[in-house]
This record gives sequence, C-alpha cells and structure tokens, in this order.
Amino acid sequence: MSAEAIRVTRVRRVYTVAAGALIALDDVDLTVPAGTFVSVIGPSGCGKSTLLRVIAGLEDPDSGEVSVGGVSPAEAARNKMLGLVPQTPALLPWLSVLKNVSLPAKVNRSAGRRRRKESGTDGPDMVELLRKAGLHDVMHKLPSQISGGMQQRAAIVRAFGLHPDVLLMDEPFSALDEFTRESLQEQLLDLWDELKATVLFVTHSVTEAVRLSDKIVVMAPRPGRITDVLDIDLPRPRGQAILKTAEFHHYEDLVRDRLRGAFQGAAA
Repeated sequence: MSAEAIRVTRVRRVYTVAAGALIALDDVDLTVPAGTFVSVIGPSGCGKSTLLRVIAGLEDPDSGEVSVGGVSPAEAARNKMLGLVPQTPALLPWLSVLKNVSLPAKVNRSAGRRRRKESGTDGPDMVELLRKAGLHDVMHKLPSQISGGMQQRAAIVRAFGLHPDVLLMDEPFSALDEFTRESLQEQLLDLWDELKATVLFVTHSVTEAVRLSDKIVVMAPRPGRITDVLDIDLPRPRGQAILKTAEFHHYEDLVRDRLRGAFQGAAA
C-alpha cells in the first residue's frame, strides 16, 4: 500500500439528462493518505456519492484519473483492497448475522489469505469483530430479527471482513436515530483503530464528520467540486465527552461556515 491510499486527479463525470448535461464532478482533485479517516460533506447534488462510486470503480470518469493504493480502482477491487458500505445494509435475509459477515471471506478465500499475508496479520476474527460491534448476542439471528442499527453494524463488520486497505462508506448511518448513530460512530472508530484501514466516509452531518475525521472534504454543487479540505486536530479516542468541548464546537462552526460559503458560491 502506497503512502497515498487514494488519489483523484482532475476527475470529471457528466450525466446526460432530459435538460441536457449534468456535471456531477468537475475537475476534482483529492489525495487521501493511507490510514486516515476522511469525510466528504456537502449539500445534496454536489457529487459526494458519485465521487465514491468512481473511486470504487463502479463508474468510470469521463476524464481524469483515479488510483487506489497505486493501482486502478478495477485492479484494487479485484485484489480485494476495497470495501464498500452502502446506505442500506443489504444483508442476505436467509443467513444469520455471523454467516452474513463471514460470507465475503468464504467466497474469496484465496484473496483473503493473500491480503492477510501482505498485511502481516492473521486477519480479523469475525466472532471477535461482532463482539466489538456489540453483536455477539445476536450473531445467530436472522437480519429480520434484529434492529436497523444492528443490521448496519453487521454491514460494517462484513466490509472489514477481508481486511481491506480502503473502506468506502456512503452515508451508512443516515436512516438511524441520533442515539443509535452516535453509538455506531464510536464502534466504527474502535474498529477502524484496530484494523488500520483508510476510510472515505460520505455524510450530511457536520457533527458526525467532525467526530470521525482527520480531514473533512467540503463539496459544492452545480457543478460538483471540492471547495475546501479541512484538517481536524482533535485528540483520539473521541468518546461522547468530546462532543461538548469548545474545540469540537469550533470545528463544527468552521465546517458550517465553509459549507455556507460553498453553497452561496454555487447559487451566485
């Protein structure tokens, strides 16, 4: 894995719609250092999810280049360097929680062994990860028998299952209540700290972005572009207490100011 986990260079993505061309991403540059937690925030329609899909190799840019760990997204995906957590858990309803989270490693045994050899670890034990995520007591239940928050935790554990270098997360907590969301943020940070993956996390929540991130990428719409990249210099671990500190509120205010500036610039 190179020192740069993700590099996006002058990426442009255009969709054809009834009204003409919709520029989802315009001349986007982004570098994500390996091992960091980076959030992408911005108003609806600014290209956050499009950027994630391009990095994941699910869409090709119309121009520009993307690399993940020094290789193309397609090669990174083939080598199981990428993990993806969508907005909905997408668990298989006929499998238990444990079987759901273990499935990627079983389907990709050779890739999993190679990834573990390259990382110099034995790889994560799924039962232990479920315990850390607070799911040990429900690991033999079906998805329909557990709450939405538990399902999303299972989806996160599943994504960590092959020990990916880069984990892409597209608003995974957006449908959850605030209390559940805060609890999952803490558990996500614990898993990230243990497994050392690089995380690129899309969110609409300023508080969530500040709590989780080393850096916050601010985007603006029409056309979708990056307007700021802010460093978040707060100590870790970031438990509930940090949400009440003056330093935390300072960063919340700073991000909101930059978001207002990006939105006003787009409307001008």
